[in-house]
Amino acid sequence: MANRMNKKMETQLITIENSKSPISEQYRTLRTNIQYSSVDKELKSIIITSPNPGEGKSTTIANLAIVFAQQGKKVLLVDADLRKPTIHYTFNINNTKGLTNLLMKKASLGDVIQQTPVLNLFLLPSGTIPPYPAELLQSEMMSQLMDRLKASFDLILFDTPPILAVADAQILANKSDGSILVVKSGSTEKEGAVRSKDILMSSRSKLLGVVLNNKMMKDSPYQTTYYYGQIK
Repeated sequence: MANRMNKKMETQLITIENSKSPISEQYRTLRTNIQYSSVDKELKSIIITSPNPGEGKSTTIANLAIVFAQQGKKVLLVDADLRKPTIHYTFNINNTKGLTNLLMKKASLGDVIQQTPVLNLFLLPSGTIPPYPAELLQSEMMSQLMDRLKASFDLILFDTPPILAVADAQILANKSDGSILVVKSGSTEKEGAVRSKDILMSSRSKLLGVVLNNKMMKDSPYQTTYYYGQIK
């Protein structure tokens, strides 16, 4: 069981386990595209979501956080999926206290932010799963917290629930500088992808682009790659 879990982590964090792989290079390309997507305004907070569960948003955000940290940015990865959090599994950290405990004034920043083995990368796990996640994320406390975090980190990445399932991702998109949509090749239906894009474009944040996950490329031995672009 432990071996299977370790193998799963290795697969998810490929930018650590095999930083020279073509997939890791695609994450670095995604990082570059994000940095060039907003020349006039510095992006300090970005949410990543997907239309539906299981489309790769959490794996994408974990590896994206790593490549930004490897570039020297001080990065905070926040698990804002308060319904089905997974980041603490990916990085094998404690989730006893986290974002929800902070918002409910049951913990301090020093209690909940955890350093990772990756230089410059810090994690804020979800903490206790609350009965009403959307209300917490929409609160003034959340807005104030984001302002405090922006003063301490170069970049804050938020892993959010699927946007078609609940309102949480849209709420955080309205509080963030940018948003990214992850869709899965052969799984995400076009109608759902377009609806998700429309929701994000109606928010106050800038839709930075779309990541196409799990796409098999012709003439390539690799099963997973990423394409970054806009939904037409």
